Amino acid sequence: FWERKITITSSYAANAVPVAEFAEAQIILALKRAWSLAAAFRATGRQSHEGIAGAYGSTVGLVSLGMIGQLLARRLQSHDLRVLAYDPFFTPAQADALGLQVRLCSLEQLFAESGVVSLHTPSLPSTRGLITGQLLASLKPHATFINTSRGAVVDESGLIEVLQQRPDLMALLDVTDPEPPVSGSPLYTLPNVFLTPHIAGSLAGEC
Repeated sequence: FWERKITITSSYAANAVPVAEFAEAQIILALKRAWSLAAAFRATGRQSHEGIAGAYGSTVGLVSLGMIGQLLARRLQSHDLRVLAYDPFFTPAQADALGLQVRLCSLEQLFAESGVVSLHTPSLPSTRGLITGQLLASLKPHATFINTSRGAVVDESGLIEVLQQRPDLMALLDVTDPEPPVSGSPLYTLPNVFLTPHIAGSLAGEC
């Protein structure tokens, strides 16, 4: 295309906006444990405030600072949150130059310290299975894992195993691998999984 001087355009920046909005909303609700406590409330009729951290002073981890991750980091600045970020292509100086109020750290530290982890990594051969069961198992009690990027970035069998062993954790999955999950997948029935049908990106008037 470049050799033939064919112009190529991309709508990735426009599509990033609704994804960042969706992720921000999920993060705030996750810090209130809205989905898990709502499910328990419906099932038992009993109210519970167990494990609610709330937004103030909580730690949120962003995996990758591409267009979506950067937009989300900026949106989270309106909340009194501590934001960690993992991106091997970013330096603290670059993050500061972009006005991103994040602290860069290792993937292991991000999972260990965050009450909510939001994944924004592209699916590449080098990122397939990047999010392992070991990382997910290191999450704090009552933490939430959010994926609005690509399902293949997550070791799905490891995710399922951890969620089965850790009912205190919550996974909010807008994407899976394959998509939708195969018939009979535990992702449909695990009480600590909230599935949405790939709706974070541009839809309807957002296109």
